[in-house]
Formats: sequence, structure tokens, C-alpha cells
Amino acid sequence: MRLAFFAVSPLVLHLIAHPAAAQWNAQSSGTAVELRGLSVVSPSVAWASGQQGTVIRTIDGGRTWMAGTVAGAATLDLRAIAAISARTAFAMSIGDSSRIFRTTDGGRTWSPRFVSTRKGSFLDAIRFWDARHGIAVSDPVDGKFLVVTTSDGGDTWREAPAAAMPPALPNEGAFAASGSCLAVRGHGDAWFVTGGASVARVFHSTDFGKSWTVSNSPIRSESAAQGIFSTAFRDAMHGVISGGDYGKAALGGRNVALTSDGGRTWTLVDSAASPQGFRSAVEFVPGTKGHELVAAGLNGTDRSHDGGLTWTATDSVPYNSLQFGGRTGFVVGPKGRVAAAVLAVRSTAR
Repeated sequence: MRLAFFAVSPLVLHLIAHPAAAQWNAQSSGTAVELRGLSVVSPSVAWASGQQGTVIRTIDGGRTWMAGTVAGAATLDLRAIAAISARTAFAMSIGDSSRIFRTTDGGRTWSPRFVSTRKGSFLDAIRFWDARHGIAVSDPVDGKFLVVTTSDGGDTWREAPAAAMPPALPNEGAFAASGSCLAVRGHGDAWFVTGGASVARVFHSTDFGKSWTVSNSPIRSESAAQGIFSTAFRDAMHGVISGGDYGKAALGGRNVALTSDGGRTWTLVDSAASPQGFRSAVEFVPGTKGHELVAAGLNGTDRSHDGGLTWTATDSVPYNSLQFGGRTGFVVGPKGRVAAAVLAVRSTAR
């Protein structure tokens, strides 16, 4: 399906970064819709997606963004996007009959590659290990989370065996707030995170989504708006989860936890040292051996220099999603907001 791109005037507010903090610098996205999907291929190439079938792309580090609408998707909310390169990307819509679209020509044309036919399905996130192997996760169907995978570059998608998925808890779901409730790395490792139930949990697969284990976390989860919203791993053992209460953006505490055993157990970051509120996205800064992390949410951004043990507020602007290409980070959020920064790193992160 065709996506009509139009160029936007460049707005170059490149970087404000120093060892103590990093502040995002606004760029012109060419759209006013809420953006939640974000996929950063490199410091130069990034894609984002959002409401009304909107997809935007930059190939020059954000100096210019090209914005448009996927034909046939103008009524859909594209909550997540997974880019393989400057030319190939997959955009995912939420809701009943959730869909996955693919482009291989930089967004000029798109084709539908998957349409969910399962009643109650609701895709929350999509990720790729490499150019051929990808995964998407849906809220529970018939009492278990629905996972679909591809091994042929997204041409076809298949449901993972339901028998190998632990049962969902009452009211449990994954949050399609940032596209980062699902993380992949290595050769077959995948994690997705949940909330809305009596406990927020972390699901883990080591075989490209064929089978899963699950563990409890200490993240806040006492209502439908609470739980884990984002996860990231710097290697197979060391990871981070973030979240809180979507309806109370400034509510701090019980919003970040760390693991050193692949997600089997989690240690809550002390409330006095944790981010300043609800955080829908968290990432390790590449090349810092896990010392540097950034978390973003509806009341701002926080940064950690010590592996996530303590956090400092660096920005108060609302954002939904966060991702890095090297030391270059991008964020997207409400009202078409896009920003970027190149992060300086403390000498301790060697």
C-alpha cells in the first residue's frame, strides 16, 4: 500500500550533552499526532509511528523527517515499528484485527503481512532479532498471551504454541505505550513484560518465542493502569524494567527494577533513588558496559550513571518512547514530538 511522504523544513537543534546530564533537543517531525512507535537503526536512520496510520523517517540524524500515512491504515494506531534498515521496516497496529505492514522501499509503498483473526487479540509490540527472524506479542487470547513469529523476513507469521505459554493472570496484559514492552537479543532470547494484574510479570523465551517461562517483579501493579511498561537487556543476563502508574505520571517509587540472572529474579531500585515518575521507556546506552541508562515518560526523562541504581532527572518534557543508535538517542511523544541528543558519558563508564 502506498505511503505518500512529504518533506518537512529542517529544524536542527542538535545536542546539549555533558557528563552530568543530557537534555533532548526538539526536531520537526512534520506531524501533530501522538507518536509511540520508535525504531533506531543507526545514528542517522530512525523510524517512528503513531495515530492515523502515521509513519515518519529520518536518514540524516533528524535534521529532516519525512512524514506520511500508510494507505488503508488512516484509521489505525500504529503503536510500534521495527526497522531493519533505511529501506525495510514493519509497522504494527493495535486493537481488534491488529495488523503488521511491511515496506522494503523506504516507506514509499507498504504491504499487509499479517492480520489477526483471533477474537480478543491486541498486538502490543514487535521486534526483530535479525533481517529474517521477528516476533510480535498480543494481549491474552483464551487465557494465554498470543505470540506470532516470522522466520522468512516477515513474509509470513505463525502463532507460537499456546501449550508452551504460561497462563495469564486475571486482567493481565502488556502495555502498548512505547513499543518496548518486548525486547529481543542474541540468538533467540526474548522478554515481554506485563501489568494490570495483582503482580507485574516478566516472560522469557530462549528459543525464538516457541516456549516461555515467567517470573514475578516488584514493580507497582495494583490497578489496570499500573505495571511494567518497558524492558531492555544489555546481555543475556543483565536487564532493566520500568513502569509505574500511567494515570499518575508524577508518582515515583516502585517504577524500576534490575536483574542479573536473565530475568528470573528482580531487585527494586530504592524509591528515593528511582526516576521521578511513571516511565514508559527505558534503555541502556550502547557502548557503556551497562553503566549508563536513560528512562523517559509523561513527566520527563531520567538518567543513571551507575547501572540503574540511582537516577537523576534531566528533562521535564513528556515523551512516550526512547531508543538509541550508538550514543545518539531519539525520543517521541504526544503532539508529534520528536527530539534527539548525543550523550556524553562519564569516565567511570569504561
